[in-house]
Amino acid sequence: MSGLIAFSLLLICFIACWRVGDHAEVGCIEREREALLHFKQVVDDYYGMLSSWGNGEDKRDCCKWEGVECNNQTGHVIMLDLSHYYLEGKIGPSLGELQHLKHLNLSYNYFEGILPPQLGNLSKLQSLDLGYSDGLTTSENLDWLSSLPLLRQLDLSWLNLSKAIHWSQAINKMPFLTELHLSESQLPTISISHNNSSKSLVVLDLSGNGLTSSSIYPWLCNLFSTSSLVHLDLSSNNLNGSIPNAFGNMTTLAYLDLSWNGLTSSSIYPWLFNLFSTSSLVHLDLSYNNLNGSIPNAFGNMTTLAYLDLSSNQLEGEMPKSLRDLCNLRSLILSYNNLTGLLEKDFLACSNNTLEALHLSHNRFKGTSFPNLSGFSQLSELYLGFNQLNGILPESIGQLRQLEVLDIRSNSMHGMVSENHLFGLSKLMDLDLSFNSLTFNMSLDQVPLFQATCIKLASCKLGPLFPHWLHTQKHLDQLDISASSISGVIPNWFWDSIPDLVWLNISNNHISGTLPNLTTYPSDLGMDLSSNFLEGSIPHSVFNAQWLDLSSNIFSGSISLSCGISNQPHYRLSHLDLSSNRLSGELPQCWKQWKYLIVLNLANNNFSGKIKKSIGLLHLMQTLHLRNNNLTGALPSSLKNCRDLHLVDLGKNKLSGRIPSWIGDNLSHLIVLNLRSNRFNRSIPLNLCQLKKIQLLDLSSNNLSGRIPKCLKNLTAMAQKGSSIIAYDEIAYNSSIQHSYVDNTLVQWKGKELEYRKTLRLIKSIDFSSNKLIGEIPVEVTDLVELVSLNLSRNNLIGPIPATIGQLKSLDFLDLSQNQLSDGIPSSLAQIAGLSVLDLSNNTLSGKIPSGTQLQSFNASTYEGNSELCGPPLSKRCLEDEDKSGEFFFTGLSSKNDDIQDGANNIWFYGNIVLGFIIGFWGVCGTLLLLSSWRYAYFKFLNKIKDRLYMTTTINMNRLRRSFQS
Repeated sequence: MSGLIAFSLLLICFIACWRVGDHAEVGCIEREREALLHFKQVVDDYYGMLSSWGNGEDKRDCCKWEGVECNNQTGHVIMLDLSHYYLEGKIGPSLGELQHLKHLNLSYNYFEGILPPQLGNLSKLQSLDLGYSDGLTTSENLDWLSSLPLLRQLDLSWLNLSKAIHWSQAINKMPFLTELHLSESQLPTISISHNNSSKSLVVLDLSGNGLTSSSIYPWLCNLFSTSSLVHLDLSSNNLNGSIPNAFGNMTTLAYLDLSWNGLTSSSIYPWLFNLFSTSSLVHLDLSYNNLNGSIPNAFGNMTTLAYLDLSSNQLEGEMPKSLRDLCNLRSLILSYNNLTGLLEKDFLACSNNTLEALHLSHNRFKGTSFPNLSGFSQLSELYLGFNQLNGILPESIGQLRQLEVLDIRSNSMHGMVSENHLFGLSKLMDLDLSFNSLTFNMSLDQVPLFQATCIKLASCKLGPLFPHWLHTQKHLDQLDISASSISGVIPNWFWDSIPDLVWLNISNNHISGTLPNLTTYPSDLGMDLSSNFLEGSIPHSVFNAQWLDLSSNIFSGSISLSCGISNQPHYRLSHLDLSSNRLSGELPQCWKQWKYLIVLNLANNNFSGKIKKSIGLLHLMQTLHLRNNNLTGALPSSLKNCRDLHLVDLGKNKLSGRIPSWIGDNLSHLIVLNLRSNRFNRSIPLNLCQLKKIQLLDLSSNNLSGRIPKCLKNLTAMAQKGSSIIAYDEIAYNSSIQHSYVDNTLVQWKGKELEYRKTLRLIKSIDFSSNKLIGEIPVEVTDLVELVSLNLSRNNLIGPIPATIGQLKSLDFLDLSQNQLSDGIPSSLAQIAGLSVLDLSNNTLSGKIPSGTQLQSFNASTYEGNSELCGPPLSKRCLEDEDKSGEFFFTGLSSKNDDIQDGANNIWFYGNIVLGFIIGFWGVCGTLLLLSSWRYAYFKFLNKIKDRLYMTTTINMNRLRRSFQS
């Protein structure tokens, strides 16, 4: 009995100790703790994400560190998850000491350098995720992967594997691998391994590697023969041609992404419909390929599909009725095609209760009424923009209670929009009805149930009052109500409700009043308030925005005071357009605080004084507009530091001095240089000939002297086909919003000053007019064979027009007037068929205007003021033409004498005929009249002939009759 009691007590003690041991926290292993600290020493932790790692007494236990997980019983580190920690630097080899590690995740950081092969020491590792650190690379040898026999998940996406030529063999040596992600890893050409591929692979992602069909198909065929792949992503490669028959073993696939390749309908459809007509394929993405023709009805047989994306192809025709049979469909994406026809009520009848996303934008669907979608109870995304839909927006749209995105922009919808259409959509987050003819009529006492993040109603009629219902939207990050007939002032409540706003566009309205000087505008804000009637001074805090367009208003005062703001690096003002206002004073001195500026436009104001040297601190600037102000002095040499400049327009100011030679030396990217209507003097610097990308060079209306440089032939952009458009697509800092900007400039064209924006790339022009240039026109100018406009008028040029001027076949405008050009007009000028404007007036040209319909089609004023010119269209005839007229006179006189001689001969000819007739007629008839015996004999002879003819005729007729009777 005592033994039983002793055993029971021992058992109770053992259980108690076991429970205590089970719940006790064992500290981390010192060797592993040191390995983690060594890892931390070689990385940069700017955001303090690893602040819990250290040697302090309260940090001794590494199992409590951020991102670290240990085994409770042994204390060994079994998981290290530092994904999205914004770490930089290198991955140190010390991680190889964590030999009990099962899960390592260092994805979405900024690591760089070569991946340490010591990771192969982690023999117990089951998942390794190093993806999306685009600075990491590997050595040629990936054999260390084969030392991870238990690995099931491997993600090396975005790593540079270009040197790992045997990567596929290394993958084949991991027998338990189920997931492999090598997206955008610069994979080299795959060498076919004779080893069996991993039989356990379920997920394979090789997207974004530029793999060709010949390099990837054989390896995949070997893989499909042994594995049961469920998820395959081959998007963003260079696949084309027919799919091999060996791919017929992919019957287990549920997810297939072949988007962003070069597949055609004939190469993909036969394999696709043969393999998956009865399979369990759920996700199919064929977007961004070369599919054409109509959508095959066979898609209707793929009844397990939940996601179908055929967008961005060349598909046409109507939507096939077979799509009604896809009862499990949740997402149908057919945007960016040429699909046509009407959207009938039951075009997706079977998926009424499952469809969540319908993307049909950028097609040619039409209809006199909006499609009835009231039955789609689960619809959350509806994209119908950029089609040909018209009619009114039905109130039934308000029954789509799950709707989060409604985009019908750029159609022909019209009619009223009331609270019944939209205010009941409690989940609505993205509303875009832009560029329709819709009129909003909202009750002031009605409040929308939704809290949208994006509202775009451009060109809809919201006014005249500022829409009051917007005051309920507290989470907006994008608002576009431009060109919406709003007038009056912006209410104060609006500025209090935009703390998260990233993009605001209220341009092209009739808004008046002033802008408030808020404590701070949202730091990531892009704001377009252009083309309104806003006035007063520009508040300092506005300059903390990222993208700012206040052009075409009536703002006044100075902007120099804006130097007092605190524009920190995270306030990245990149676009500043204050043009066409009434701003005055000197330009700011503090350009350094706007060092991220790409576009600076202060044109059409009243700024005065010199351009400050600090403008040279804008190293990222690509566009500079200071046109039409009162700026004086020379160009600051610091501007040469702005090496990315594409456009410089300083026209219509009072700038003086020499045109700096550093423009050609340093600003090699210039496409437009406009210095017209200033006070620049001296000669044109030869360095300008280094601007090989220049397409518009305007130095007109200055005081330039000297000769036109012969080296202009080096302006190669004017001698080659093709042109550049000055445009920028900028992603807003800390957001995904893209700001698009197309640059513009004013061009003196055919006597008028016209603004060119998208068509600016079509202009290749040189304008040196209204200066004091001397010498001859260099023949080298005619090597610029793509030149569209050449204006050298109002100078002191002498000599002939180059004989090779006809080489400028693209020339549309040529003005050489008011010079002292001499000699004749080259005949080659008549060969420029497209020349629509020509002015050679007020020179000393001489000789005949070359013949040809082209030069004769111009008005006489084109050639006036050249006293020695002659020939059409001038009334003055040329001397050689008069000489030819004399020759014509003598030739005509000789011809007339010949005609007289011929006439005399004809008289003798016809006279003899008449005389012969008289003699012959009266010689016979006169004798018969005068001598009766001759007359009797003559008529007797005639009677005998008559009787003989009668007898002969009668006898022959009787014979013929008898022959017929017999």
